[in-house]
Amino acid sequence: MSRTLLSRDLLLGATGAALLALPALAETLRIGVTPGPHAQILEAVRPIAAQKGHQIEIIEFSDYVVPNEALNAGEIEANSFQNQPYLDNQIRDRGYDIVPVAQTVNFPLGIYSTKHDDWASLPEGATVAIQNDPTNGGRSLLLLRDHGAITLREGVGFTPTVADIVENPKKLKILEIDAAQTARSLPDVDAAAVNTNYATEAGLKPSDAILREDPKGPYVNLIAVRKADADAAWVKDLVGAYHSPEVRAFIDAKFEGSVLPAW
Repeated sequence: MSRTLLSRDLLLGATGAALLALPALAETLRIGVTPGPHAQILEAVRPIAAQKGHQIEIIEFSDYVVPNEALNAGEIEANSFQNQPYLDNQIRDRGYDIVPVAQTVNFPLGIYSTKHDDWASLPEGATVAIQNDPTNGGRSLLLLRDHGAITLREGVGFTPTVADIVENPKKLKILEIDAAQTARSLPDVDAAAVNTNYATEAGLKPSDAILREDPKGPYVNLIAVRKADADAAWVKDLVGAYHSPEVRAFIDAKFEGSVLPAW
């Protein structure tokens, strides 16, 4: 072998060895979220995912429709912002080929009162304010049903209406108002169903609620991916990072019970 060929082979061998010695480039995972807790939690997931070779790029969306459109179109790898009933509705209406791969957190809906210390204290004929939109209003009626306050018609699913009430032992008067107004209505009603974000804005603590959703109920939030990616190794890594003890500790310390881990 000539000296030139030998030198070339040695150079190629050395270059190959150097490339093998380099660390693998981090795989970027674009995760769609809504602003607030979902984005904040992903910040805590980031360093743990990095240990598994994944760089998380957090992409915030200001509404609830675009994150699923972006995921279905392949513009992001996953999203973390919605619950199962919402996803089911989106798939049914829009034909998305996306699936849930893990549960994340819950923002338990509560019924609050500034006039009564507990639910048993509400008098017959008490006025209870609930949200006037199908998703949240139905969620509040299910909460009342689950605590035995009312009975709903069979088969109502996740979006019952006041018309679906078949038994009302306390003769509760259900007042339907805008979700953003339920906390403000508390001085004028016996109790009101208030979403966590509005409760927090009004200075209400989750522990103040006289009725509260089960944190592992149907409204638990989730991570969704395209169906084709459901079994990918990076999905397992992402879920493992999210479900880590470090992230659970962050959620408990940061949100003080207004956001609850659901795994």
